[in-house]
Amino acid sequence: MALNIQYLGLTDYKTCWLAMKAHIENNPKSDEIWVTEHNPIYTTGLNKKDLKLPNSSIPHIFVDRGGKITYHGRGQLIIYPLIDLDRYQLTIRSFVTLIEKSIVSFLSRRDIKASAKIEAPGVYIENKKIASLGLRIKNHASYHGLSMNIDMDLSPFEAIDPCGFKNLQMTQLKTFTNDVSVEAIGFEIANDIKHQLLNLK
Repeated sequence: MALNIQYLGLTDYKTCWLAMKAHIENNPKSDEIWVTEHNPIYTTGLNKKDLKLPNSSIPHIFVDRGGKITYHGRGQLIIYPLIDLDRYQLTIRSFVTLIEKSIVSFLSRRDIKASAKIEAPGVYIENKKIASLGLRIKNHASYHGLSMNIDMDLSPFEAIDPCGFKNLQMTQLKTFTNDVSVEAIGFEIANDIKHQLLNLK
């Protein structure tokens, strides 16, 4: 079976969210990985415990992914793997680990040392977070996915507790390299995820 990667460019968050849900419901035999960016928006997942809402003019919506509040904006890479986990004999935890491995490997190829944390999904450089994960599984299929800060305005993160963690500092790729094409990086990481998945079959 083919596993297609699509670059969507800049998309509206809610429109993309609804398209993901429709894909999962209507294309159960088709796996895809979507690469995109979103206009500025705060989103809160299913975990609303101790939620601190931002005092901001930036829109905020509640969504059906795992995790707490985060921010999306231009210059941030978004990758949505729409994957039937049963097809690759994956659990949610092993799938998260696979995605994190792709990001860590990408950074390693640029001599940037990064790591994942079991207790706080995502990828970190010296305890600053560069990539966040939030998935939803429905009928064994995943949607939502990962965000990675590339070359963006990080200040909106200061109005929230990112992913529910107080005083968590965010970082971005621009701090470490001038290689900051969201499209090119998106394809590189998406292809790594695809390669890992196909090797499981």
